Amino acid sequence: MVRLLKTGVFKALNDRTLSSGGHHQSSYALMRRLIRESIKPYAGWIFAAVFFMIVVSAATGMSAWLMEPIVDDVFIAKNRDALKWVGIAVLATFTVKGAANYAQASLISRVGLRVIADNQNRLFAHLSRMDLSFFHNNATGSLISRFTVDIGQMRAVVSNALTSIGKDLMSLIALVTVMFYQNWELALIAIVVFPVAFLPIVKLGRRMRKVTANTQAETGLFMTLLEQTFQGIRVVKAYGMEEYEKNRMTGLIDKLFDLTFKSARTRALSSPIMETLGGVAVAIVIIYGGNQVIDEAIKPGAFFSFITALLMAYEPMKRLANLNASVQEGLAGAERLFNVLDVEPAIIDRPGAKDITGVSGNIEFDHVTFSYDGADRPALNDISLSVPAGQRVALVGMSGGGKSTILNMIPRFYDVDGGSVRIDNTDVRDATMASLHANIALVSQEIMLFDDTVRANIAYGRAGATEEEIIDAARHAVAHDFIVGLSDGYDTIVGEQGVKLSGGQRQRLAIARAMLKNAPILLLDEATSALDTESERQVQAALEELMSGRTSLVIAHRLSTVVDADLIYVIEDGKVREKGRHSELVAKDGIYAKLYALQFNEESTATNS
Repeated sequence: MVRLLKTGVFKALNDRTLSSGGHHQSSYALMRRLIRESIKPYAGWIFAAVFFMIVVSAATGMSAWLMEPIVDDVFIAKNRDALKWVGIAVLATFTVKGAANYAQASLISRVGLRVIADNQNRLFAHLSRMDLSFFHNNATGSLISRFTVDIGQMRAVVSNALTSIGKDLMSLIALVTVMFYQNWELALIAIVVFPVAFLPIVKLGRRMRKVTANTQAETGLFMTLLEQTFQGIRVVKAYGMEEYEKNRMTGLIDKLFDLTFKSARTRALSSPIMETLGGVAVAIVIIYGGNQVIDEAIKPGAFFSFITALLMAYEPMKRLANLNASVQEGLAGAERLFNVLDVEPAIIDRPGAKDITGVSGNIEFDHVTFSYDGADRPALNDISLSVPAGQRVALVGMSGGGKSTILNMIPRFYDVDGGSVRIDNTDVRDATMASLHANIALVSQEIMLFDDTVRANIAYGRAGATEEEIIDAARHAVAHDFIVGLSDGYDTIVGEQGVKLSGGQRQRLAIARAMLKNAPILLLDEATSALDTESERQVQAALEELMSGRTSLVIAHRLSTVVDADLIYVIEDGKVREKGRHSELVAKDGIYAKLYALQFNEESTATNS
């Protein structure tokens, strides 16, 4: 029987199938990796479960063997004393079997759920290390599906495979042993039929792996579309696109239905195969064995014990036959998970990287070039600029000129292709990521607030901050007054991405967060461009407080907010076109002067109207 299983179910583990995304791996290699990385840590729990599986298997074989004394000693011999002891034996057998089955099921469930939890933690920790380009190239819904669908499928490998290999295989061995004990000729007749079933079942397993991988990929797209639609519901409704989005969703749901139904149909094909072959085996045994009982070549008790063992062996045999399909489904999830885990971040600490301490905040760009993946032209082309420690420097220019890219180079959201970015004469690539980020605070136009309390969102700036420090940061950010006016004050839940707050309120919370961090370098990426005049006035006052005494690099859309900057760089087509103070650049009558005049005229027109 073990040989049968090896040549059947586990033969499929050597087959290769295409994976949805990433490189495909052999099932055998995936199973080995899954055991090594996810199952091996729980070997003790698994051995305990296997012990109880052995007890279940022994009790199963015992219940089949008991048919012999029941028939021969009780019904044929009409022995009342034997009836009592057989009844006790039956009760004890089933009680032990039930208790052991509960124990093994609980242990296997624990292992399966721990594997899910461990891999979810592992995947989140891995993704948190990845650089920005990874998230730009992978849809959020697809990544979320790795946590839910793919890792959930892996539990089937652990639970179903261990249960089938353990309880079902050992129960089958126990029952086959009873069959051979009662009549080896009938046993050979019964089991010779089943190997025929494994060839088509192995082929079904291959199909299951492919269908499951495609289903999981489509599920990722489904989650992405849901996320985008719900987050952009204002735009959907404003443009009357409900019907369009409904049609897109219907098409994707129908595709998921087709794949899921195909999977269910493929899995169900094993049932008629096993049912038919099982019927053939039972029919042959009944006819052949029945004649031997009539001819008194076999005792009735032995024959009924054999039939009982054969019928009881049918269910674990079916589960073993279906095991390959379950394993292939789980391995499809494991492959998609491992494909993500095997992608290493491109931006990591260099060997020998050191913590930067005592940062004064001097920033230097030295002939920096950079291109985004797949871009036709460089985003930065031989950029050289300086941000003196403690000064306020602004980057201005038309959209798409490279201003945000310059900003992203400082905290190493991206790495330069050529040249260097230095902080206090230390190349940022020679500093540890942790120490680099500890010395930088960022406030951007796109404020990210978490669906948590106001207090928690401000405290994100520095772990372990006291209540007094949080309130003090809010006061400096001109946010305390509006916060105490909220329904629950600092305990108010702001909603997903701060949806319950106005734009100006969200900005001031972000500034309070940066205030609390108290980093020597401050990066401001168009922090007021999306605000109305009154909100901008309040936020600008908070920003003035925040920038005081810090090295500040500011990307400004409204040039009126940077007229007092110590130095202004005009960025166009990835190059520095002009630099100087506001008055100097206006006097040059160049790009900056034209931009300023254009905005001044627009603001004057808007004010007069």
